[in-house]
Amino acid sequence: MKITIPQHANFIINTLMEHGYEAYIVGGCVRDSLLCKEPKDWDITTSASPKQVKVLFSHTIDTGIEHGTVTVMMGREPYEVTTYRIDGTYEDHRRPKEVVFTKCLKEDLLRRDFTINAMAYNEQEGLIDLYGGKEDLEAGVIRCVGEARQRFDEDALRILRALRFAARLDFSIEEQTKQAMVEKREFLKDISAERIREELTKILVSPHPEFLVMAYELGITKIILPEWDRMMETPQRNPHHKYSVGMHTLHSICGVEPDVVLRYAMLLHDAGKPDCKTTDQEGIDHFNRHPLRSKEIARQVLRRLKFDNDTVKKVVTLVEWHDWRFSSSKQVNKKGVRRLANQIGTQMCYLLFQVQRADIMAQSDYQQEEKLEILEKTRLLLDEIVADNECLTLKELAMDGRGLMELGIKPGKEMGRILNLLLERVLEQPELNEHETLVQLVHRILEDQN
Repeated sequence: MKITIPQHANFIINTLMEHGYEAYIVGGCVRDSLLCKEPKDWDITTSASPKQVKVLFSHTIDTGIEHGTVTVMMGREPYEVTTYRIDGTYEDHRRPKEVVFTKCLKEDLLRRDFTINAMAYNEQEGLIDLYGGKEDLEAGVIRCVGEARQRFDEDALRILRALRFAARLDFSIEEQTKQAMVEKREFLKDISAERIREELTKILVSPHPEFLVMAYELGITKIILPEWDRMMETPQRNPHHKYSVGMHTLHSICGVEPDVVLRYAMLLHDAGKPDCKTTDQEGIDHFNRHPLRSKEIARQVLRRLKFDNDTVKKVVTLVEWHDWRFSSSKQVNKKGVRRLANQIGTQMCYLLFQVQRADIMAQSDYQQEEKLEILEKTRLLLDEIVADNECLTLKELAMDGRGLMELGIKPGKEMGRILNLLLERVLEQPELNEHETLVQLVHRILEDQN
């Protein structure tokens, strides 16, 4: 078995070996190469100390030198070179109190999380697999290196990493590893929101976000995403639905492309349903005004996970509007579509249509064809509006503040009010968006005031 190592990574390895040190590619790049996937990064492990590495290469960066990591720059390409190490005592289930450098590759590989990530390779010795990583790759199994409880004691985030690798690779999780995940799940409370967000996002945008169900069954989401548990436990006895809120949500997640904004919008679009649920005398469940409650919950969850403002705004907007649609196919009209685009923006409309389609496809067959027809007509009308460059915002209005000043209107609330009145008229009748026509409209507005 041969792995083709990039020229620069091989140069670093060979340089270290020529000076009497051990050196290998290690971890994810070995795993991905064995899976015939293109590695994103080529990490190198070595018996050389950080100081010894720095002596051998002209351009290095101390990216994590206290933990043994030096970044070697080969032109513009960075390669992380890390000294073999043994982690010291873990006191907070997040990071070791100290690290101790070692000359033993076996000890370095033993501290890693899963067997599939604990393999090393160089061209001289081939694959170094001391803990059965290749066998687990072939069997499709996520298994901790050594004692699973100890691995999760060291860093509780590995619980989510196990789910993330399973979701990415569609692997099963070995039973002892899974049991240790259950036993140590409470330690996830010690992990920062940013690290939780990173792993949860990778699960969501993976090819198999359905591993969220396993996270629920193992009691993990109860710690990191209790809103998901409530959705999983809320049935929907309603003609429009065939799944619980949680399972409907899961099917809708799988119905959009693996984009962070879209996947989180689907995750949270019905998060408010448990709070809004009522049941009528016939036993039918209703969820009136759930988009507004879902919007509130979505903002809370995304803020808790320390998302950036732009992502929060986009996801919350999609959640708020996900249930918006014309009441029938016959009522679909450009006026309504223009108003939607004015409210949330043209690009957000196209994202919203993806959200709505995934939502519809995850429902029951009841009225599904009609819902899809309404959605498609709406999308086609927006295509026409965009193609015709119809005015949708104040920026596109053929009249601005300077034009109003020329008509004797001073800057202030009155100017803003008139511009918005003009936009309202143009949204109704886009052919009015000509400068001279708008001048006439301004005069009429002023006359009506007098």
